[in-house]
Amino acid sequence: MGNRKAPAGELPTTAEGFAGALLAAARAGADARWLAPGFELSGELVRGAELAVRPLLDRAHRGGWPPEDLRQAASRRVDEFACSYLLDAGPHLAQWAAKHILTPAEAVTAVVDAMGLLLTLPVSGTAPQPAGRHGVDDKKLSRVRALLAKAESSSFPDEAEALSAKAQELMTRHALDRVLVTAGQELPSSRRIWLDTPYTDAKSLLVDVVAKANRCRAVFDPRWDFVTVVGDDLDAVTLLTTSLLVQATRAMIADPAGRSRPFRKSFLVAYATRIGERLEQAAAATLTATPGADRLLPALASHDLRVNTAFTTLFPQVVGKSVTVRSAEGWDAGRSAADRARLGE
Repeated sequence: MGNRKAPAGELPTTAEGFAGALLAAARAGADARWLAPGFELSGELVRGAELAVRPLLDRAHRGGWPPEDLRQAASRRVDEFACSYLLDAGPHLAQWAAKHILTPAEAVTAVVDAMGLLLTLPVSGTAPQPAGRHGVDDKKLSRVRALLAKAESSSFPDEAEALSAKAQELMTRHALDRVLVTAGQELPSSRRIWLDTPYTDAKSLLVDVVAKANRCRAVFDPRWDFVTVVGDDLDAVTLLTTSLLVQATRAMIADPAGRSRPFRKSFLVAYATRIGERLEQAAAATLTATPGADRLLPALASHDLRVNTAFTTLFPQVVGKSVTVRSAEGWDAGRSAADRARLGE
């Protein structure tokens, strides 16, 4: 996390003193050079490490950081040892160091790095829900997953649009049914969708349009490369987003005209824009074709209000930001690829 040396001083010998020293080192971004030569991990210092790490882990969990999100954040910010220590939920330090063949100083450096990461995590105010907690039921989810897997594996572009539209239709039908049955009974939840670099700002647009089509809200945090989605049908949003990102990346890489960064970023922005148009059309068509659609409107308005209220509570100061398109060729290629993308069957 850093290479600054912590303030000089005698190494504390009590658990509480060592916990304080670790916290100070983590806040300073220090490495293990502040430890005395020949440093050893006594039982008291091992307890001090636990005293230092446990409150930060508890704070992260209460603040909306489940294990998978911690893994994603750690893999981006700290080395494999700090990541391992963090994901083992603060194990017995001496035993953990022996398992990974680390010196005491190396083990303490991993602890300090893990603590430094925990200190920087943004707190969302509510714990994001893992897959399966909110969204389509298992049977419908399995069907959506199978359709999208077929979409990703097929080499026939003409199948893409039919598959895509059908998947969104299935998701929309289920969402409409659920709005009538559970109107006002469930609080919207949230989930982070992590994006791989590069072009995360452009990829975040794709998450946003999928979220909107499924009556959810999304916000991108560029510091951490994740999008937080707030709403009900989070499983469906995650599945469709993941599939479309795979299809977009594959089409972008396969395009013989696109090797430059401006082309690829413009491609992804255009892809997301066109996918958003298609998803909105598919969702609107499904609503229009639903028997008794008029009686759904009050329930849908109530649902949207709940989602918007939850979103504003979690993110009261969201700032809009545009993404620049610098390649007309990339834009045209991205829209064409989005027309071929599969949304379902």
